[in-house]
Amino acid sequence: MIKITDLHKSYQMGSASLHVLKGVNFNIEAGELVAIMGSSGSGKSTLLNILGILDEADSGSYILDGVPIKNLNETIASRYRNQFLGFVFQSFNLINYKNALDNVAMPLYYQGVGRKQRYETAMHYLEKVGLATHAHHLPNELSGGQKQRVAIARALASNPKVLLADEPTGALDTKTSYEVMELIQGINDEGKTVLIVTHEPDIAAMCKRNVVLKDGLIIDDKKVEQVRATAYV
Repeated sequence: MIKITDLHKSYQMGSASLHVLKGVNFNIEAGELVAIMGSSGSGKSTLLNILGILDEADSGSYILDGVPIKNLNETIASRYRNQFLGFVFQSFNLINYKNALDNVAMPLYYQGVGRKQRYETAMHYLEKVGLATHAHHLPNELSGGQKQRVAIARALASNPKVLLADEPTGALDTKTSYEVMELIQGINDEGKTVLIVTHEPDIAAMCKRNVVLKDGLIIDDKKVEQVRATAYV
């Protein structure tokens, strides 16, 4: 599903160059649930941005579902993001003046899906995350956990190949974090490929594989015995 080979990325900081990724190599198979870990400055956010086609590596290769991701103009990059990827963010990134149903339907609008079909699809995914009764609530009428569930439903609505989650539990209390991870584990159990950037060991333990970055390099990459979130919920 994802093949990364000798990935390098630097940023110009005034007159100096900051080498963030220094030759990253790893593959992710379809259906994996992977935690990407590392301290601040390790390169995990840069790597996620490249995986999300929000930034491009200086050198090396990134192949997503057989498609080389390189030298894309913004139109094609946007199309690939819509086609291949779903995003979940720590800060939810919901549109405050739109209700839950409209937020979930938004990616389908940009894909040109007709109104009736996109709202039927959006309601299906709100049901999937247990929020059908909150379809017409605005974000400020939802708890943090409910907002993240809406964000997950929105990410799933376009049926992406890969779900990318950037610190999806970072703004949540422990109990709510585990409830969100129970939902993510269920999505993965159905075959969806999921990558989670996290600095929390308990969240990483709920994944099936842990990749650890340090100073722009992978220093550990191992399959782990997955802890089910239901053990905590």
